[in-house]
Amino acid sequence: MASFMLAANLSMMYGEVPLEQRFAAAAADGFKAVELLWPYEFSVHRFQQLLQEHDLQLALINTSGGDTAAGQWGRAALPDESSKQQARADIEQALEYAAAVGGKRVHVMASVLPQERKAMSAAELAPYREAFIENLVFACKQAQNVGITITVEALCPEIKPHYFYHSQFDSLEIVKAVQALGCSNIKQQYDFFHAQMVDGAISKYLRQHISDIGHIQIAAVPDRSECDHGEIDYRYCFALLQELQYTGFIGCEYKPRGNTSAGLDFLRPYL
Repeated sequence: MASFMLAANLSMMYGEVPLEQRFAAAAADGFKAVELLWPYEFSVHRFQQLLQEHDLQLALINTSGGDTAAGQWGRAALPDESSKQQARADIEQALEYAAAVGGKRVHVMASVLPQERKAMSAAELAPYREAFIENLVFACKQAQNVGITITVEALCPEIKPHYFYHSQFDSLEIVKAVQALGCSNIKQQYDFFHAQMVDGAISKYLRQHISDIGHIQIAAVPDRSECDHGEIDYRYCFALLQELQYTGFIGCEYKPRGNTSAGLDFLRPYL
């Protein structure tokens, strides 16, 4: 039996049906847990009902992406005062939803930058980093009151250009900086897809930093579909996670090539 628990990502899987029906679909396929980007189209009460009706645990949710139609992807690393207030409202909203259903992980989304991080000087990046750390400290303090761990996640530039960080080493640096300010309830959200696209050396990283990782996500590289093909050998990686005694959730954040249920053959032994 696996030491970890797989969670269906309802924002990307089961696109054959509306979001409200994906809880039932995931449960019918044997998932015991789910994650999703944003549950905020539901009331807190309805969100509770959907999880309880299908005996599902909540693995993870994100803070709001903000005005995604205008290009935002989170607001917690935006330095202006209006964005800071919005980011803190986003954090409080996510914690309310997670706490109401017994969820233990909330991913605080950073933001996009005016240009690629590597093109910015340290002085140009500094106000974004400062705002992000301030908001993460706020998130950790609020989350501690309800037993929730905050996570941060680097996204590869192919998926989210200009995002605050692309490398796992940059997100780990943020984790360490916030921990140094007295917050122990912050961890790295390690997505194998993004990690392989940017940094590689997955097994080496896991062996060195597993204690800093609070949530894992998976997808094939490079097409971000089912994990039965591509650059990453997930059988090896799952065995390594068991060896390293990882007992958290693994979110299946991939885009099925076809019917979601039909593409689960590789994962079924781990459900």
